[in-house]
Amino acid sequence: MLDPSPPARETSPRANVVVAVLALAGITVSLMQTLVIPLIPALPGLLHASAADATWAITATLLAGAVATPTMGRLGDMYGKRRMLLVSLGALVVGSAIGGLSDTLVPMVAGRTLQGLAAGVIPLGISIMRDELPAERLGSATALMSASLGVGGALGLPAAALLAENADWHVLFWTAAGLGLVVTALVVALVPESPVRTGGRFDVLGAAGLSIALVCLLLAISKGADWGWGSAATLGLVAAAALVLVLWGRWELRTPRPLVDLRTSARRQVLLTNIASAVFGFAMFAMSLVLPQLLQLPAATGYGLGRSMLVVGLVMAPSGLVMMALAPVSARITATRGPKTTLMLGAVVVAAGYALGIFLMSATWQLVLVSSVIGGGIGLAYGAMPSLVMGAVPVSETAAANSLNTLMRSIGTSVSSATAGLVLARLTVRFGPVDLPSQNGFRLVLGMGAAAALIALAVAAFLPRHSAPAAKSPKPAAAVGR
Repeated sequence: MLDPSPPARETSPRANVVVAVLALAGITVSLMQTLVIPLIPALPGLLHASAADATWAITATLLAGAVATPTMGRLGDMYGKRRMLLVSLGALVVGSAIGGLSDTLVPMVAGRTLQGLAAGVIPLGISIMRDELPAERLGSATALMSASLGVGGALGLPAAALLAENADWHVLFWTAAGLGLVVTALVVALVPESPVRTGGRFDVLGAAGLSIALVCLLLAISKGADWGWGSAATLGLVAAAALVLVLWGRWELRTPRPLVDLRTSARRQVLLTNIASAVFGFAMFAMSLVLPQLLQLPAATGYGLGRSMLVVGLVMAPSGLVMMALAPVSARITATRGPKTTLMLGAVVVAAGYALGIFLMSATWQLVLVSSVIGGGIGLAYGAMPSLVMGAVPVSETAAANSLNTLMRSIGTSVSSATAGLVLARLTVRFGPVDLPSQNGFRLVLGMGAAAALIALAVAAFLPRHSAPAAKSPKPAAAVGR
């Protein structure tokens, strides 16, 4: 049953604690994205597998996260956001422990899959904030939670590189398990359960359909370069994804309790925000693909800087700190000028950062500057997106709507990875016995990142000037699914 009254709001000290715990949870989960990056070159030897098979340790996390994000969001709306947050953190802990015990491919892929299932933590955290925090704290808190996706990734890289270079690689996974246990204990002790529930039955068929479509699509994107973009496997997966999505859409429009309310998602403010999120996901990941390679390529190439993975992490870390620092700035701009303005400003800053990168790539300090500018723009934009989404959906659909928005970012990063990989594989120079990505290839990918940010700017320009007022109380149970 739904509680028809609005949820009680926390006092300020309690609100600060809730924000801190949820932000820490978001950072911990986003660490999983960079956890194995220092291990990538050594994974085939460590897992006694071929290079192609070893990449499943990365692909599995991507696919699991795509499936879990919308599913956990909907389950959170139905059965309790805190409850699903704890389930997600539990999957992270178990998956990390399995990874810590693994020496072969199959258990490692299983562990990385469970780690990917924790991807719903960030949208669930944002939704808990909407239910629990006073209005004056909501903007800055959700901006910080949204930025934690980039913060954890940026700060995790140097930490993971340091551990990988100075300890047994299994320590990375045991450290992740320990962090997960700490965060889980903090959530149990300090984060209240929201009384806002939709109730009803879970849309099992809708979840299965969306999961199949996403797995087919993301598998084609992530493995297309290995299999061949024109291969039967790649084209077959794309066709299957398109067919399943059409059938899934028809089902979601007809079922009374859909996994994703497509009518709400089609509202201009929600639809355009999700499109902008996908484009921003593309722009954000382009930086992560170019700068580490530039730093690590041999100096003898004339454009590589010959740095270690630890230096790579230290160069990328300031971008995460800038994202965190700009979260309250993003909230302040949103409060005074509206989230549309914040999103557009973020797009301009990201485009400027990539434009700088095209010309400034010959020294370490230049790449620190470039990553920090891009990180600042992402922090501004990501801070505005939850406000745009939550301003246009009922309270009872907050977690599902935020989860869909997070999923769109993930799709954008996947497309970015595949596109940049294709460009860098085609534009190469010969260096001794191997082909390396050329400087012009890196510049083209940076230019694509700038173009993606400008496309996001154009999309954001069509958003309503002011967010629609959020629903103050949940709908009656019979009306939620429409």
